[in-house]
Amino acid sequence: MAVREIRLYPDPVLRRPAKPVTRVTKKLARLAQDMAETMYAANGVGLAAPQVGKGVRLAVVDVGDGLITLFNPVIVAREGTAVDVEGCLSIPKITAYVERAAQVTVEALDLEGRPFRVEADGLLARALQHEIDHLDGILIVDRATRLFREEEREGEEEPVAVEIDREELLRQEVAP
Repeated sequence: MAVREIRLYPDPVLRRPAKPVTRVTKKLARLAQDMAETMYAANGVGLAAPQVGKGVRLAVVDVGDGLITLFNPVIVAREGTAVDVEGCLSIPKITAYVERAAQVTVEALDLEGRPFRVEADGLLARALQHEIDHLDGILIVDRATRLFREEEREGEEEPVAVEIDREELLRQEVAP
């Protein structure tokens, strides 16, 4: 296993929809293991393959209840709505208020290529939706109702969250 480099916004790979996995191979299983190690090393709760430069529909999630590896995840049911703060390993020092479904049911393939289903609420539902968005080329900046940047301030022990304009952040994608 190895820690991989996390691609940072505005890397174009983050905007490309990932291709479905036709068969879970040993190579893809190793990628999933590397992604889990990378996620843990970065103190994240989820990571999608495009975030490590791979255009396949693979995500790993662990919100504290154990690792879930998902190939070709699809949200098959949604219920309710909830707004909460999210961060993203590919957009460091940025947090966003994002509205998502409060509960989801996700179908995917496991490391052996067997279908399984996850019914989730709370942080797990949010993390699953966030990672599936990555697989579709969608980022929290696209769904955010408000965005904040952590800034170091003289005399402050902790970084201060300063609200920023979404258009300002999106302009980074087209900057030369």
